[in-house]
Amino acid sequence: MSQNEKPLAGAVLASCCPRCGNAPLFAGWVNFAERCRACGLDYRQFNVGDGPAAFLILIVGGLVVALALTLQLSVRPPFWVHVLLWVPLSTVAVVYCLRLSKAALLILEYRNQAREGRIADSGTPDA
Repeated sequence: MSQNEKPLAGAVLASCCPRCGNAPLFAGWVNFAERCRACGLDYRQFNVGDGPAAFLILIVGGLVVALALTLQLSVRPPFWVHVLLWVPLSTVAVVYCLRLSKAALLILEYRNQAREGRIADSGTPDA
């Protein structure tokens, strides 16, 4: 880690550019800006993909179901309480965690110089 490079957790929480450390990394809630306003790093070259979304929906969904079951079995609130409680909580948790995970993946992709996989040319034709 270079001297001016923030630790991963700090860079993710602050949504900092992986090259210069300036924020913001995002143009919207979970959409990256096209490039860094300070150093001009093109964020479009990174492929974070939608992998984090599937995992987060499953993880947050599992936690919400467990909490909803616990609440139902202990207090037995009416159905509308569940709707008012769990729908907004699920939405906020998924969006916030998606933002964090996408920032982490972009920063790690930059720091590790990860690129699309390529097969090295061995010089021998396939048989």
